[in-house]
Amino acid sequence: MLVSTLLHAKGGDVAITRPDATVESVVARLKTEKVGALVVSDDGHRINGIVSERDVVRAIANNGCDALKRTAADIMTGDVITCGKDESVAELMRMMTEHRIRHLPVVEANVLCGIISIGDVVKNRVDELQHEADAMRDYIRTG
Repeated sequence: MLVSTLLHAKGGDVAITRPDATVESVVARLKTEKVGALVVSDDGHRINGIVSERDVVRAIANNGCDALKRTAADIMTGDVITCGKDESVAELMRMMTEHRIRHLPVVEANVLCGIISIGDVVKNRVDELQHEADAMRDYIRTG
């Protein structure tokens, strides 16, 4: 299965924050949006970075409560690993495992067009396994 198929099923909405947003507002958005990461972008199309729950925890561990007054740009991961719509889900699993990340922004022609989370990948795999099990049961019943 390809990323384009996953995006078609889940939609291309991406939770975004501006680089100058405070960490406090980032935390509130993570909660409100019920997501584990926000893409940091000036314009909603180009990626400046990504800020995850993990980045927030590190910032608080390093700076205490003062971290909440810092900006998303101060704590974000700037070297963002992305994927394209034509990549396979198996490749996403490899990338997520290799880089120890849980979110992959999807980029086409250098423009953000979606995001895939580890939850999306796991759901896809569980659905595939269920389909295979159902097919096997049908084969055994009719065979």
